Amino acid sequence: MSHKDLQGFIKALEKKGELKRIKAEVSSELEITEIADRISKEYGSALLFEKVKDSPYPLLINAMGTFERMSMALEAETLDEIGDEIKEYLELRNYLTIKGLIRSVPRLFRLLYALPLKRPGRGKCQQIIEKEVNLYNLPVLKCWPLDAGRFFTLPLVFTKDRNTKQQNVGMYRMQVLDEKTTGMHWHKHKDGSEIYGGYKAKGERMPVSVALGCDPAITYAATAPLPKMLDEMMLAGWLRKSNVTMVKCVTNDIYVPANAEIVLEGYVDTTEDLVLEGPFGDHTGYYSLADYYPRFHVTCITHRKAAIYPATVVGKPPMEDCYMAKATERIFLPILKMQIPELKDINLPLEGVFHNCAILSVRSAYPGCARKVMNAVWGMGQMMYTKLVVIVNENVDVQNLKEVGQAVLRNVGSLHDLLLSEGPLDALDHSSDKALYGTRLGVDATTVRETTGKENFKVIQISKKYPGEAKDLLMKHLKENDDKFVIAVDDSVDISNFSLVMWKFFNNIDAKRDLIALENKFGIDATKKWKEEGLTRDWPEDITMSQEIIDLVSERWKEYGLD
Repeated sequence: MSHKDLQGFIKALEKKGELKRIKAEVSSELEITEIADRISKEYGSALLFEKVKDSPYPLLINAMGTFERMSMALEAETLDEIGDEIKEYLELRNYLTIKGLIRSVPRLFRLLYALPLKRPGRGKCQQIIEKEVNLYNLPVLKCWPLDAGRFFTLPLVFTKDRNTKQQNVGMYRMQVLDEKTTGMHWHKHKDGSEIYGGYKAKGERMPVSVALGCDPAITYAATAPLPKMLDEMMLAGWLRKSNVTMVKCVTNDIYVPANAEIVLEGYVDTTEDLVLEGPFGDHTGYYSLADYYPRFHVTCITHRKAAIYPATVVGKPPMEDCYMAKATERIFLPILKMQIPELKDINLPLEGVFHNCAILSVRSAYPGCARKVMNAVWGMGQMMYTKLVVIVNENVDVQNLKEVGQAVLRNVGSLHDLLLSEGPLDALDHSSDKALYGTRLGVDATTVRETTGKENFKVIQISKKYPGEAKDLLMKHLKENDDKFVIAVDDSVDISNFSLVMWKFFNNIDAKRDLIALENKFGIDATKKWKEEGLTRDWPEDITMSQEIIDLVSERWKEYGLD
C-alpha cells in the first residue's frame, strides 16, 4: 500500500517506532538544525516538531535519514529490491517466450502507475488559499550560523518548458529574501536553469510553483537523475505503485501533486536583475559561496488544513540527504550496467557527498578496461562531475571500504595506474583553481600484484606557514618513509576519525595540483588551499554550529524528550 501523502508516511513511521514527536517549543533559527544534526549522526529517528516558534505549522525533518526509512519511503524492504525490479524490466530475455511474457504481465501492468493523472478541480493542497502572501509564517530554517538567511531546503520546484510545454521538477534551495520573494538557486547544469533560459530569450515571465511536503516517493523523484524526456512524476508513480494525481494551480498553468501539504505559486521575471543569494551551509559540509540567481515572486500560497512543513538539513555527512543519494546508487545501478557491461557494483560513499567519489567493481577482461570504465562514468550525465573514480576487481566488495583500501594499497603501483582527466566539476566543488572546471582522478586498482609488505597508508597533520608547504612536507615524508600513500590534512582535523579524513580528502583535492609521486609512492595534499597556491576564488568555511546553540540544545535535551 503506497503512502498517499506525507501525513500517511508520518503515520507509517510512527507505527514502526521510527518517529519522535517533540512537544517543546523550538526555534527554526539554528536550534532545530543542532537537534536534527545530533540525531542524524546517531542514525536516529525522524523528528516531528509540533510547536515551532512564530509559526502555526509543525515541522518534519530527518524523515528519510536511515537506510530503513529510505526503503520505507520507496515502498520496499531494501533499496536493492528496487534495483532488482528495474533489472527485470531491462532483461530482454524475459519477453522472448510466451512463458516469459505471461510472467511479465504484472510487471508490465505496474507501468500504468507511471502515468500521472491530471484531475479537474481542487486538490487537498488547495483546501486553504492565501492571496495575502507572508512567507515568514512558514517555519523556514536558518540552518547554520553563517547562512545568509532562512532557506527552503526540501522544495519541489515545478516549471514548464516554454516550447514543449513539458513540466519538470527539481529540488533547488530557496533563500527567503522578504515576505513575498525568494532566491531560486538553480545551477547552470540544472533543467530549471535551462528552462529559465528559454523564457529569458523572449523576455517573458516564467511560471513557477513549489510543492512542499509531498509523499516521499515524489520528493525522492525530484532529486533523481532522469533523462530530460522523462517526467519525474512517472518515476514517482512507479515507485509508489499508484498514479500521482496532479491538479492545476490557482494562479498559473503549472500542475502540482494534489496531496502536497503546501504550494507556493508565482513566477520568475526574466527581465529582472539577479539577486545575491547565499552563503549557505551545503551538503558538501562547507558553505557554498554567495552568487547571483533569479528572484522567485510568490503570488499565492495554498495548503491543506493542518498542513505540516517538511525540511532537511545538509552538512558534514552522514545526514539525511546521504541516504537519498544511496537510493539513487541502488536504483540506477541496473541502468549503469546496461551502459557499462563490465560493471558489477558501485558505491557512492557517504563521505563523497554525491559527486566527489565513486567506487566501481568491474570484470576486467581486457587491457585498459578500468580506463574505459572511468571515461564512461565521466561521459554519463551528472556523473561527469565525479571527482574521484576508483576501479577494483569484481571480487572486491565495494561496499566494504576496508577491502577497497586494501586493493588500492596492493594494486596501485605506479603513475600508470592513475588517470588525470580535466573536465567539468559540480558548481559546489570548491577545491579546483577555477569554478566549474578542474581535474578528476581515476584510480585503476584492478592489476593484481603480489604483496610487498609495504602497502602502508598514513595521514599526517600540517599547520601550513607558507604556500606549498604541505607538498614539501609530503615529499620529505615519502623520501624518508616506506608509506605508499600519504594524505596531508590541516592540524584541525582529527586524524583518528577515518570518516572525517576521507571527507576532507574527497572534498579538498584537485588531482593535477595536489598529487605528488615518488617512484611507487604517492602523496595527496588535502589541506585548505591558499590564493597563493593557484586559487582564483575564496575557499569556503567548514560548517560548524555556534557554541551558544550547542550549549542551549544540550541544556534543553531532556525537555525535547530525546534521552
